[in-house]
Amino acid sequence: MVDRVTLADDLRAVVRDYLDARPAASWRTFANAVGIAGLLVPERYGGAGCGPAETAAVAEELGRALSPHPFLQSAVMAVEAARACGDERVLTALAGGETTATVVLPGDGELRLEGDLLTGVVPYALEGELVLLYAAGSLVEAVPAERETYRTMDESRPLQRLSFRDTPVRRLGDDTAWARVRDLGIAALAAEQVGGAQRCLDMAVEHALRRHQFGRPIGSFQAIKHKLADLLLLVESARSAAGAAAEDEVSAAVAGSYCTEAYLTAAGENIQVHGGIGITWEHPAHRYFKRATSDAQLFGPPQAHRARLAAHVFDGGA
Repeated sequence: MVDRVTLADDLRAVVRDYLDARPAASWRTFANAVGIAGLLVPERYGGAGCGPAETAAVAEELGRALSPHPFLQSAVMAVEAARACGDERVLTALAGGETTATVVLPGDGELRLEGDLLTGVVPYALEGELVLLYAAGSLVEAVPAERETYRTMDESRPLQRLSFRDTPVRRLGDDTAWARVRDLGIAALAAEQVGGAQRCLDMAVEHALRRHQFGRPIGSFQAIKHKLADLLLLVESARSAAGAAAEDEVSAAVAGSYCTEAYLTAAGENIQVHGGIGITWEHPAHRYFKRATSDAQLFGPPQAHRARLAAHVFDGGA
């Protein structure tokens, strides 16, 4: 029997070592070297058949490194969408790292599907070569008539505008799994946010021990001690929330709310601990703050996750 904890820890170490050694490697090179493109793809389609623990381990390391790789949308969301409808072509292509994919969830765009022709616009979509869309009760694959890549505040998470004009689609299945696809995306993002928040805490601690004022490390001052202690509690709590996020919709909503705010706080406090140097372009602190800010909108702000959670708590899941 495979020890899932040991496997996740080993995978985490491999991903960290690779990202530290080759931060500029392409997705195909990275995916083929480490085998993460097909992490969630069933073995019969050429994947590893892993689960949430391994996904969280990889996502956390990607968040720590502010990696631009499309693990979230391609290896998690697109794989789950294709797996739910058993589409062998997409699963096989994704498992081998031959291509990337993105998923458009219901409500992410103004789309009209008439017969097998798709028309409309998706104003913001994560980058992916294959485009899978939930529209009119179906999951379809379509080639956009036009793609426009935005120059975003967080350049490590590219976004595109997708346009369709009577575009032929290939039907993959129905839309019964879209909520699960969304929740797994939220879970992977929460793990990324934990990785980023942990890195912010590590940077703050390193600086507090190294930087001296009045002949002492600033980390010896009570105000800094309390700030770092509060951040440690916040990060560890976020890690617990992210670890349970893939269980169900309620857990995903908790993680979506808590991990988002934890990352924003950690990124902001990291800048505060660093002082003036923390707001310079030369220091990486601002890059984590930008990622935290963009992550806070990716699946909706924390308030949206709390609204979904409230529906379960107060209305019994209605």
